[in-house]
Amino acid sequence: MAVNNLAGPIPSSIGRLHNLHALFLDRNKFTELPSSLGNLTLLITLNLGENNIHGSIPPSLGTCHSLLELYLSQNNLNGPIPPEIMKLSTLSSFLMLDHNALTGSLPSEVGSLKNLGYMDVSHNKLSGPIPNTLSSCLSLEWLHLEDNSFEGEIPQSLRTLRGLRVLDLSLNNLSGLIPSYLGEFQLDILNLSFNRLGGQVPIQGVFQNVSAISVVGNNDLCGGIAELDLPPCPSSKSSKNKLSHKMIVIPVVVGVVIFLCLLVSFFIFIFLQRHRVSKKNASCTPSIMHRFLRVSYAELLKATNGFSEANLIGVGSYASVYKGILDNIQMVVAVKVLNLHTREVLRASSLVYEFMANGNLGNWLHQVDVGDHEQLKEPRNLKLIQRLDISIDVASALKYLHCGCESTIIHVDLKPSNILLDDEMTAHIGDFGLAKIISTVSSDVAQGQSNSVPIKGTIGYVAPEYGMGDMASTLGDVYSFGILLLEMFTGLRPTDDMFKNHLNLHYFVKNALPDRVMEIVHPCILLEHNTRRWIKDCMVSVLRIGVACSMGSVISELHKIKNIYTNERLNQN
Repeated sequence: MAVNNLAGPIPSSIGRLHNLHALFLDRNKFTELPSSLGNLTLLITLNLGENNIHGSIPPSLGTCHSLLELYLSQNNLNGPIPPEIMKLSTLSSFLMLDHNALTGSLPSEVGSLKNLGYMDVSHNKLSGPIPNTLSSCLSLEWLHLEDNSFEGEIPQSLRTLRGLRVLDLSLNNLSGLIPSYLGEFQLDILNLSFNRLGGQVPIQGVFQNVSAISVVGNNDLCGGIAELDLPPCPSSKSSKNKLSHKMIVIPVVVGVVIFLCLLVSFFIFIFLQRHRVSKKNASCTPSIMHRFLRVSYAELLKATNGFSEANLIGVGSYASVYKGILDNIQMVVAVKVLNLHTREVLRASSLVYEFMANGNLGNWLHQVDVGDHEQLKEPRNLKLIQRLDISIDVASALKYLHCGCESTIIHVDLKPSNILLDDEMTAHIGDFGLAKIISTVSSDVAQGQSNSVPIKGTIGYVAPEYGMGDMASTLGDVYSFGILLLEMFTGLRPTDDMFKNHLNLHYFVKNALPDRVMEIVHPCILLEHNTRRWIKDCMVSVLRIGVACSMGSVISELHKIKNIYTNERLNQN
């Protein structure tokens, strides 16, 4: 009787079906659970998921002593979890209570579920500590406690759950250290993000696999593998050592401070003298530029067969792009030659990139021209997980440009065609700082000429304030990233014909959130997945970032969404 649009309370007369072994009423619109369900003592499977059931869970379900599987997820159930359910030692497959509004603690009687393989109480309002009795659930392979208000430390007693494959404790208020025993488990996924955990992150076992773990949102963590990008842990020194060296340290520090003051004064003087001489030639990011390989014009000519038309792989308003091979390092490259229409500027305005085998993101999202006969090539399909990965890659790169360089780099023209994909589908931002280069070269080589170079970005992606003549800023890049995100997950360009007058992509998506979100998501996503609620939740979360994003939190939020999606996809399998 699943998926039949049935509504209203489940009739209490159902309790008369004493010989019933399985009851599937999921994906309907039922509103109430009768206590008479407890009369179904031979029931093996009870699936009431994805309804509109409100009220509390009837304790009488605890008398269904043959029950192996219980699904009550994605309803509006509230109140505490009845201890009687946790005493059902027959539960051996699934206990699904997720996506409700259940309150109180996780009952200590959970230790009776010694044969249970899958427990999900995530996305509720549960609180209190994780009970030590959970350690008796030795058959658990999947344990989902995320998005509650559990507090206290992760119990040491859970070291007995060595069969766990997935452990998600994210979005709680857990504190203390990450237990080292988790590194001994054969985990496929470990999500500890967005808690209040602190101390050193272990480096053994699953903690060596950055794609299997998430610890973002725990501001007091340190150490771990380099890919986690956490600060190093402070070295510990005993108070005894500090006291024994205090009398030596103080005079040494005073002497060093005086010496450093003199040294700094000297270097400031030298710096000011040099700055006056080299001010005109100073680069905005000199130390970064010295790290790049310098390629001569002759090498570029050879690599591209004299900039042959056969090597031409793209033409834009600013530049032409040629594919080439640098013989000295046997590297395939893309050479971007700026079209500034000034004499002798080619040598100063050719940029060499690593060749990206999968082209740009725009060709993956939309139809593209493939010849002179107005033929169109259909866009290639991007899976949802790939769209999430690309979003995270771009956000991370943009954060680096804004915050990770010695000087802030503003992109100005972030759009799908400037997102390049390598052979592993990792996204790279192309043309960052190109507007700065264009304006600098133009002013240096074409003084006195009427040479206006537009550097304000692309219509549809550019921040509205740029149209008023405002200076480029990191906030403009954030706006462009938001539009890019909306385009990736809806398949709509901001310049499509439907967006005219006062309607634009930003407001189109905003008006659809959250109830009509599945009407606007990219058709490929709908083909890849059915319309289960967790996909809708994922889309709502992503598109909300696109509508109103702040780069300080975008990366962690996207990682969080990806982890939730990955967990749910694994659950479906």
